Amino acid sequence: MSQKEFAYSIDQFKEIAQQTIQMAKGLGASSVEVDLNEGLGSAVSVRKGEIENLEYNRDKGLGVTVYVGHRKGFASTSDLRESAIKHTVEAAVAIAQLTAEDPFSGLADPDQLAKEITELDLYHPWDISMEESISLARECEQAAFDVSSEIKNSEGASVSLQEGQFVYANSNGFIQGYPSTRHYISCSVTAGEGDQMQRDGWWSTARCADDMEPALDIGKQAGRRALGKVGAKKISTKKIPVVFEAPIASGMLRHFVSAVSGGNLYRQQSFLEGAIGESVFPDFFSIEEDPFVLRGLSSSAFDNEGVQTEKRSIVSSGRLEGLFLSTYSAKKLGLASTGNAGGAHNLSVHARDHTHEFGDLLKMMDTGFLVTDLLGHGTNMVTGDYSRGASGFWVENGEILHPVQEVTVAGNLKDMFKAIRGVGNDHLNRSSFKVGSLLIDSMTVGGD
Repeated sequence: MSQKEFAYSIDQFKEIAQQTIQMAKGLGASSVEVDLNEGLGSAVSVRKGEIENLEYNRDKGLGVTVYVGHRKGFASTSDLRESAIKHTVEAAVAIAQLTAEDPFSGLADPDQLAKEITELDLYHPWDISMEESISLARECEQAAFDVSSEIKNSEGASVSLQEGQFVYANSNGFIQGYPSTRHYISCSVTAGEGDQMQRDGWWSTARCADDMEPALDIGKQAGRRALGKVGAKKISTKKIPVVFEAPIASGMLRHFVSAVSGGNLYRQQSFLEGAIGESVFPDFFSIEEDPFVLRGLSSSAFDNEGVQTEKRSIVSSGRLEGLFLSTYSAKKLGLASTGNAGGAHNLSVHARDHTHEFGDLLKMMDTGFLVTDLLGHGTNMVTGDYSRGASGFWVENGEILHPVQEVTVAGNLKDMFKAIRGVGNDHLNRSSFKVGSLLIDSMTVGGD
């Protein structure tokens, strides 16, 4: 069998899922859900032109969750033979019978399950051999070295192509699944010498290989970014405007998503608890969720529980309108699922007349700190306190003067969200969050 062929069809997965549900019901389960998945792919990495790693992967699995009343049990297996599935179901039922009752556990409401499955163009196998992948990785890395003779070392360039398929089914009659792909190219190099050695990289990912940045461009960008850090200095502690560059701006806003997600809300571990309907961003700032973006990295017509997804407003003119809830977290909060079991779907930021070219964003900042890298995990989701190690560039009169290293940026996320003054139009299509660079009016930058 070719490495590029799935071992099972979607129809075979559906048949296995239905048989698993019947087994569990026969053993006393009152309700059941089954997740079947299969993945395959390859990856190569080269360093200084030499092959470092060649990988082929192929895996499959079945997970079954059973409910005996409000008692829940889960078991999984990578063996899809009938006898192995039977043992797995028996284990899940046995676990359920030993667990404590949880009145909030159970399947999604049948009325919320997806009825029509939208085709989202998520499956694009990359027809490239391992030899061609190696050549592409070498080309990418060489493009980085060609930027400057000061680029003397490499952490490598990688090319990966991945395919997967799944079926989710439950005893309320839902059974759906589909194949998808995700590919990436990356490169990371080191510039400078001695204590001035600096590392940086670049990468691109997409459902379809044609939608990725060219390997040459990725290598050049990795080289330019590493070279730009050479000669980095420290700065004194001060309170100044900060721009979070687009590649890390999405990470900062993920703290917002976490704060308005069900798990943190029902545990009362969110700095935005009770903020629905309140202004949490400036009035020009909005966030939309769109699960139906063609080839979107987080597109799906239904969530991990089969609940219908929908295009909706999360933040409108600064006001919080939407939460991210699974069936369980929604029940805990006395609400309905928002179709977000498994996470958010393709969030995009809109800033009306406050969207700017990156250079104009720096001019708006005038004097301040451009953050290009963050280190550590200094975020308190209960209080919103934020403190991260950072590096980037010192900016004066809207122009980059020199690279900066070994500083911290600190503030409170509530204050930071409200202090956003502008959004760049330089968003990247490589994550589930579409947002450009963010200019924040004031943060404490800690240095010498």
